[in-house]
Amino acid sequence: MHDKETAQLRVLLADDHPIVMSGFALSLQSKGIEVIGQVTTPNEAVEAYGKLKPDVLMMDLRFGEKLTGLDAAKTILERDPKANILFLSQFDQDALIKQTYSIGGRGFLTKDISAGDLAQAVADASRGETYFLDRIAKRLANLSVKGDQSPGAVLDAREFEIFLLTAKGRTNQEMAELLGLSQKTISNVTHALKEKLGTNRNADLTLLAVKHGYVEP
Repeated sequence: MHDKETAQLRVLLADDHPIVMSGFALSLQSKGIEVIGQVTTPNEAVEAYGKLKPDVLMMDLRFGEKLTGLDAAKTILERDPKANILFLSQFDQDALIKQTYSIGGRGFLTKDISAGDLAQAVADASRGETYFLDRIAKRLANLSVKGDQSPGAVLDAREFEIFLLTAKGRTNQEMAELLGLSQKTISNVTHALKEKLGTNRNADLTLLAVKHGYVEP
């Protein structure tokens, strides 16, 4: 990667951790890449992208609010299907990785990425190409060969809803009130989803939810 390959590239950063964002900005600038803006919320990312039209948007997946980086990316891609978005995350669960590529992201980068790999990812993305870290490429290949066995793929919509609530520690009574169902129905659905996922403990559901990126560790 030569600096001339990244010269003139303009990047917008979106992350709710200023220190992390500053570190990425320094890494990019050391490779001759211009950082044209830094924002801290998904809404700001959507607005800034529209105003600045960066070559590449680097965006965190998780923000401390209801909207996520994926939500912002979907809005941006609806308005500009050619948008080049690289996703950042400290969590590298299979479900998250798959989601970022399936909606049109150019790459999934973990926050321990080297400056060289970061510059290469930006250069590839700016050309509309997809960038893969070696270990991410292997994970996606493994998913493709084995098939998606995540709870989101195995369970139906109602089962998945109850799976998430159970993983977050909700009781059957709380779920019944929240979803407008009887506790018996909740119990029956919970039993069915546990059979599909091969477990009989609520704690295992929480572990699965964390593993696949549905719930924060």
